Amino acid sequence: MTTVVRVPEELSARVPAEQRGPGRDRDSVRLLVSRGGEVSHHTFAELPRQLRAGDLLVVNTSPTLAAAVDGRIGHARVVVHFSTRGDDGRWAVELRDPDGRGTTGPRRGGPARTEVCLAGDVRLVMEEPLTAGGARLWWARVPGTDVPGLLRRHGRAIRYSYTERDQPLSVYQTVFALPSADGAGSAEMPSAARPFTARLVTELVSRGTQVAPIRLHTGVSSAEAHEPPSMEWYEVPEASARLINAARAGDGRIVAVGTTAVRAVESAAGPDGVVRAGRGWTDLVVTPRRGVRVVDGLLTGLHEPEASHLLMLEAVAGRAAVERAYAAAVRGLYLWHEFGDAHLILPAENAHPGRCFSN
Repeated sequence: MTTVVRVPEELSARVPAEQRGPGRDRDSVRLLVSRGGEVSHHTFAELPRQLRAGDLLVVNTSPTLAAAVDGRIGHARVVVHFSTRGDDGRWAVELRDPDGRGTTGPRRGGPARTEVCLAGDVRLVMEEPLTAGGARLWWARVPGTDVPGLLRRHGRAIRYSYTERDQPLSVYQTVFALPSADGAGSAEMPSAARPFTARLVTELVSRGTQVAPIRLHTGVSSAEAHEPPSMEWYEVPEASARLINAARAGDGRIVAVGTTAVRAVESAAGPDGVVRAGRGWTDLVVTPRRGVRVVDGLLTGLHEPEASHLLMLEAVAGRAAVERAYAAAVRGLYLWHEFGDAHLILPAENAHPGRCFSN
């Protein structure tokens, strides 16, 4: 984005909505709605009335892992963030330095053959950077260890310095999360879906809004570097592909719940915009130049304007609309980050759902 909105530190959501006062639930957050050039203000509980019968929500069912584990390199304390499990059994990891306040700061990975001692006498061996010239994410092996089991026993949810304290892992699970048979999941919560409750989903369905599940295991982002996402594993089931294509054929709007859902669906779409069932690794980065082929709208959280995912928002809504919405969010004192308020991007009321078929 060319115009950078400065987000005051006091607008960071430090605890989940349900912990901010009696009688509050996850859907007790605010909802900023963008329709073309118009911006309006609502509560998240009003979401069903912002959608219409025939619209389809694409939701990510990936569970959140307890992906942060304490370790040591020699006598130095470190925190290992387990990001992504590769097909060869290795894990992409990020090493972080404890900051003495329960959170962490950035640290360079490597060098090769560095050993990290983890709880239970588990040994992690750094092998090579995830990308040529990369310094943050490295491929590592954990010989003879069931890593999902290690995370269940000794891990905790990844959190960053703007949050107030550690939270139980259940706080980071969305209502759509389903366990994976192989123990895989997301290093960081697919947070756009966090405000949903079972009650709200029931109301949506009763009003004729459909739900199509997909899965994309989110890797660790960097709170400091604002890097584009690395390769991530996704799956679009056959039933969901059929639902998406049918909704498009019937002029229903496809609304992705989170940028992870956008990435998965757009990875499964052909140049003709038809979504086909598939699974595997995606390195797709959705930008305004690439455009979107399937998605009409996006439900997302509020994150720093420098974050790379804003290019995806621009691909869906256009730069002017995103800048206008972010300025309104700051003026309106909306709360930011994964425990914060939500932003729903929809086409203008008089606009026919349309997709960009650029290559």
